[in-house]
Amino acid sequence: MSRAATRPKALAIDAGDLPLDVRVSDRARRLTMRIDPANGLVRVTVPDWVGPAEASRFVAHHAAWARLRLARLPTHTPFADGMVIPVRGIDHVIRHQPAPARGTPPVACAAGEMVVTGAAEHLARRVRDYLLAQARTDATAIAHPMARRIGRRVTGITVRDTRSRWGSCAPSGKLNFCWRLILAPDWILAYVVAHEVAHLVELNHSPQFWAIVRDLYPEHRQARGWLKANGARLLRYG
Repeated sequence: MSRAATRPKALAIDAGDLPLDVRVSDRARRLTMRIDPANGLVRVTVPDWVGPAEASRFVAHHAAWARLRLARLPTHTPFADGMVIPVRGIDHVIRHQPAPARGTPPVACAAGEMVVTGAAEHLARRVRDYLLAQARTDATAIAHPMARRIGRRVTGITVRDTRSRWGSCAPSGKLNFCWRLILAPDWILAYVVAHEVAHLVELNHSPQFWAIVRDLYPEHRQARGWLKANGARLLRYG
């Protein structure tokens, strides 16, 4: 198997009550620990040359930090009738309507309410599908004009439930975004789109790249600050 195709191997470490996900990687250069806000897990990456004993000591040394970060995570909030969810930064109450009138759409947002029709067991999926479609529509409407401003072309846009990044840009010109950005104020999505569009010119984070971001979206620093402060909360919905 090639190095590129090698997948990290799991490693069992006893850390008491910590929800650990420990992986051994031949690409890692050092021991790392991070909190996954979407799943409430403590993810530990161990280089393949580090033994279990050293990895266990690393986890024990950082256990207090991990517990503090986990305690600060927002409560996981599944989509359900009566739940309040932000759409483009504006709170909406989910209202289940099991017997809608003929012609009523599966999901409709208006006046601070998100009305979801049909059987109760389909509610969560319908809310997610609706939000994903709205995120794709908004990202598409922003990305193409921005790309034209810098003489580039977007070849495709996808929206997924990405966990490690809000957006990405492929060398082919395809852009990908996390659907949860539709929960944030619309200016946050605009920044992330500008960030990925700038990668159509610079596939890096050089000063030249940030100059393009600044031209496309001057308030990028404020948006980055908002995501740093509120991003974990977005990942806890659904």
